[in-house]
Amino acid sequence: MKQFDLLATQIKDTAADSIINRSAQNASLESHLNTLQDQLRTLERAHAPAHSLADARLQVARTLVSLERGDEAWPLGRAAFDHFIANDLFELAADACDVLFQAAQPDSISALGQGIWLAVTCPIDPELTVELLSHVIDETPDDADGAAVAATTALFIADVRAQHRQREDLMFFTTQLLGTVARRHSGVETPEQLESWMERLELKEPEKFLVRLRNVVDVLVQDDWWFDREALQERLPFTSGS
Repeated sequence: MKQFDLLATQIKDTAADSIINRSAQNASLESHLNTLQDQLRTLERAHAPAHSLADARLQVARTLVSLERGDEAWPLGRAAFDHFIANDLFELAADACDVLFQAAQPDSISALGQGIWLAVTCPIDPELTVELLSHVIDETPDDADGAAVAATTALFIADVRAQHRQREDLMFFTTQLLGTVARRHSGVETPEQLESWMERLELKEPEKFLVRLRNVVDVLVQDDWWFDREALQERLPFTSGS
């Protein structure tokens, strides 16, 4: 009985510590948010350049998302996205899509699809691209092929875009990610099974799995595109995506 009481006390203490830590973290975020909002208001009053305003809005939106205030974050993140996309700032636009997805609003799934399209098509930071693709894996049922396509694309992007230490880190992470997806999808455990699984799902050739990724993106976005994809691609020095 004493052991049970001791265990119960430990559980209560752990829960209390967790609540205290979370409260402290939220207080810190609230303070940071107040600072960012003051900076944004100052920029607005000073009629600062549009790019500075978009950057500030995205930072406020990101902090609001961390505080689980996605409804407040959405209009700020969307305004930032519109500026970035209009000025060919594709990495920042994809980053804004990541924030909009995490805001958990009605159009957040569409934002994720558009962010993935940008991240795979445009030559941006591969770490951001992998992060966006990871959201698909998290949101997809275990037996759906979409997660396999996303994980394979993440590995491909890490291989062809990343360099030096970033490449080593991303290749390790995405290889592990693909293995996890294969296990949950089809119980894959060995390298031989993985090879067979990739052959069966047509994950060995980029010209095949990138087309399938395009289908995944279309399902996410439906007909709610916020920009003209063809016009955007014409502005790129080269394209490499879905």
